[in-house]
Order: sequence, then structure tokens, then C-alpha cells
Amino acid sequence: QVQLVESGGGLVQAGGSLRLSCAASGNIFGINVMGWYRQAPGKQRELVARISSLGSTTYGDSGKGRFTISRDNVKNTVYLQMNSLKPEDTAVYYCNLDLLRPGMKVGYWGQGTQVTVSS
Repeated sequence: QVQLVESGGGLVQAGGSLRLSCAASGNIFGINVMGWYRQAPGKQRELVARISSLGSTTYGDSGKGRFTISRDNVKNTVYLQMNSLKPEDTAVYYCNLDLLRPGMKVGYWGQGTQVTVSS
């Protein structure tokens, strides 16, 4: 079984920074992709950023410019550095892990961490 444990959310003023962490444990091997998605009230979940175990990154529109994703493959941990936060960044941020297997993809989600940006 795979578990994802997120940390680092909280309340911050506009213009501030937060760093989210997500540690994966369990049966993880081979190529995988870890990432962050977010969901604001009344909106669909959207991609913030993701990074493969080989280091390639993809940013969603919400993550371009102010956010940086990185990972530590030894610790199976992904980080999201968020700078210059805006009130519209307020959302629940979810960690995602996709294990890539021959012909299939197995996905896991964390429980989510709340990020609130006050104006």
C-alpha cells in the first residue's frame, strides 16, 4: 500500500511564501510522477505542478511563474515552494503520486492541506 503525507499548509498574508511537502511511503519503485493539485471552493481540481522521478516538470497555469516544484528521490518526497502568494491561491492542495507500470498507471492522493492567503 502507498501512503502520502502532506505538510506545510496554513494561513499566510498576501505576498508571503509557503513550502508544501509530501512524503510517499510504501511499495514505490520504478518511474513515477509526483505532483500537486489544488481545489478552491466551487471550482474543479486543477494541476499546479508535477515532476517525474527522472526530473521532468510540468506546470499548470496556476503554478507558472511563482511556484517551484522539486523532489528528493531518496526520501520519496515532493516539495512545492510557493512565493508571492495571492488570495486567489487559497485552496486545498492535494499531493498526487502516479506509479507508471507497463500498460497502466496507478494513482494515489493525499488527504489535502489547506492553504489560505489573506489580503
